[in-house]
Amino acid sequence: MARVDPYRSFRFRVEFDQGQHGGFVRAKGLARETKVDTYREGGVNDFEHKFATLTTFGPLILERGLADDYLWNWHEDVIQGRIRRRTVTVSLHDEADQEVWRWVFEGAFPSKWSGSDLDASTGQVLVESVELTHHGFKRG
Repeated sequence: MARVDPYRSFRFRVEFDQGQHGGFVRAKGLARETKVDTYREGGVNDFEHKFATLTTFGPLILERGLADDYLWNWHEDVIQGRIRRRTVTVSLHDEADQEVWRWVFEGAFPSKWSGSDLDASTGQVLVESVELTHHGFKRG
């Protein structure tokens, strides 16, 4: 029996304030972690109380891409102290190009931009990675 897998040939899109400004091969950093504090109660020896505390979000990292000057200029503004936080959306599409999942990153700004080596003998991409710091993400 053939395996039915709607995400087999997945694709993703990245939008900055609802506009596309390039394409990337990889998006990393879709991670969130809730810290847990433990409390030992006197006389209770068979378990520790566990309390959820702060949830942290790592940076969104877009790798191996080609982008217009939007990301460069946005990061240039950050360097100059003009931090404009924007909404960044990563959407996952199936092989029929239908959206199946969407993550919305609120209050994002570029904190790191890395270019690849310039070598005319290869067909490498120009943007190696862009790291975006944000306030957290949710399913859109």
